[in-house]
Amino acid sequence: MPLSPAVEVTGLLKRYGTDVAVEGLDLVAESGQVTAVLGPNGAGKTTTVEICEGLRHRDGGDVRVLGLDPAHDATALRPLVGVMLQDGGLPNTQRAGDVLEHVARMYADPVDTGELTERLGLRTFARTSVRRLSGGERQRLALAVALVGRPRLVFLDEPSAGLDPQARRAVWDLVGELSADGVSVVLTTHFMAEAEALADHVVIVDHGRAIASGTVADLVASGGTTTLRVEAAQPLDPAVLAAALGSAFTVEAAGRTACSVAGPVDPRSVATVTATLADADVQVTRLELGRRTLEDVFLDLTGRSLR
Repeated sequence: MPLSPAVEVTGLLKRYGTDVAVEGLDLVAESGQVTAVLGPNGAGKTTTVEICEGLRHRDGGDVRVLGLDPAHDATALRPLVGVMLQDGGLPNTQRAGDVLEHVARMYADPVDTGELTERLGLRTFARTSVRRLSGGERQRLALAVALVGRPRLVFLDEPSAGLDPQARRAVWDLVGELSADGVSVVLTTHFMAEAEALADHVVIVDHGRAIASGTVADLVASGGTTTLRVEAAQPLDPAVLAAALGSAFTVEAAGRTACSVAGPVDPRSVATVTATLADADVQVTRLELGRRTLEDVFLDLTGRSLR
């Protein structure tokens, strides 16, 4: 018998006064998988996740977390769910090690705090007050706090923000182990490489709705599988290539003498690029085909302008 989803959101609605933050959003996070929720700032993803965590009340729709309603079943869900907030939500005056020990005592069968301390490199700052921790140290402590109760479901908000490469790799390895052990993970991140590395399933949110979902491979393949980098001996004008290729392509400068072309790149479009530059007496020194990335998909769906 298949497992029920760890999180199931249907028609979610949330307003702040006259502003609609979430408008009819649907989202499913399967049990035992890592689900990445991506979106620009203000897209509604944080509000959605906070409603699932029981930190905010919804104005409409249905939400089920481990089969329960977080608005009415908070007491039953609390020991089953771990939450890592980006700002940590940690007591500033307490020492880092004391915070972890205190939270561990709230659970009947906590993880060995010594094990978490070693895995996440907490020992060097265990006696330092939370207010004196660096951003990366706070992140590692917040993750330890989220995991110490052996949750069945973990919400992680920007888990590797502020981490150096070694700490980031340790966090990614730990998230992979959680999933392998059957723990469900819902991850929000602006770091596309993190989503590509960790997620079994991706949901992209914008303007309060889920606008795309699927595996990384499915999403990357949905709009073309390659990009083209063009390098030349002379300065390149992206507008010239954009006009020749048409609206299906996005052309961006990658330096004075290089451009990046995203879209349905195929032999015909490559021929168009080379012919256009030849007509302009531009000598091409390199053409490089590359895999389309999750970041390309994200930008194509949500736009490239700042918000």
